Amino acid sequence: MRAIAAAMLLLLAVGTPAQARETLGFGRLFTNDLIGDGYDRWRSGSYQWSLVRGPGWTGTRPPEAGRVMEYRFRSEIISPTRLNGEGSRSRLYVGLLAAGAHTHATAGAAEISLGADLVFLGPQTGWSALQAEVHERTDAPRVRQEGNEIENRTLPHGTAEVAWPIRSGGVTFRPFVEAQAGTETILRTGADLLWGPVGEGNLLTRDHVTGHLIRAVEGPETGLALVLGGDIARVESSLYLPEDGTADLLPESTRLHGGVHWQVAPDVSFFYGATWLSEEFEGQEEGQVTGSLKLNVSF
Repeated sequence: MRAIAAAMLLLLAVGTPAQARETLGFGRLFTNDLIGDGYDRWRSGSYQWSLVRGPGWTGTRPPEAGRVMEYRFRSEIISPTRLNGEGSRSRLYVGLLAAGAHTHATAGAAEISLGADLVFLGPQTGWSALQAEVHERTDAPRVRQEGNEIENRTLPHGTAEVAWPIRSGGVTFRPFVEAQAGTETILRTGADLLWGPVGEGNLLTRDHVTGHLIRAVEGPETGLALVLGGDIARVESSLYLPEDGTADLLPESTRLHGGVHWQVAPDVSFFYGATWLSEEFEGQEEGQVTGSLKLNVSF
C-alpha cells in the first residue's frame, strides 16, 4: 500500500503537459480541541493550507486529472490524555508535517480527488520542542513526553476519494467513499449535506483530520450555508498507534461534524465548525470535540 502511495506522489509530481496556469484559490482550516471541548488531548490540533492552480475555473471540475492541482501543506499534533503525570503515556505523542499534491476532476456524475503527501513524523518536525517551549512561557500544562514520542519517520501517504453530489433547490447531498494508505490504512464512507447558496460552483476539498469540506476555490455568491456531515471508517493500521506502542488501535472510527460557511463579501469569507471524533484506541474513555476556524481575506 505504501508503494501505491509513493507511485501516486511521483505521478502527481510529474504532472500534465505545460499549459498556462493561474492561481484559482486558497484553502485553509485551523483545528484545535481548545475551541471544541476545551481539552488539550488526543487529536489536539492541526492546520491544513492549500494553493489551487489551473488554467481556469468554470464552476465545475474538469474531466481531465492534472488540470486543476491543489498543492497542500498540513501539520498536526496528536497527544496522550495528559501532557504530564497520570495519563501522559496513554498513547504515543505524534508531531506531523506533510506536503503534497492533489488533483480534482470529474468522471461522469462523480467527483474524483486523488493525491499524495510526503509525511514527516517525530522529533524532526520540531512540534514537541515548540509545544514544550510555548507551554513553559504560558500558563499551560508542562509537556513531559520524553520517551513517549513516535520515532522519526519520512514516508508517502496517498488519498483517493470519489463523491456523487446530488443538487436540488439550494441543497446538495454529497455521499462519498475514500481510501488512504501510508501512515494509516483506512477505508471510509460517509456523506455531507450543504444547505444554502454558498458553496455552489466551488472547489470543495476535505480536511484530513475532521472531514470538514473546505472551499478551496470560492464562487461570487454571498450569504450563509449550513453544512452537516459524517462518516465511518475501517482502520486497518496506523503508525500513530503501532502494535508495539502503549495503546491498541480500535478497528473502526466515526466522525460527525457541522458548521457554517459565511461569505461576507466577494473577497471575505468565514467558517466555524465542530467535529465529534469517536474513540481511536482501547482505554480512551470517550470521544472528543474539536473546533475548526477559517478566515479568508483576499486582496
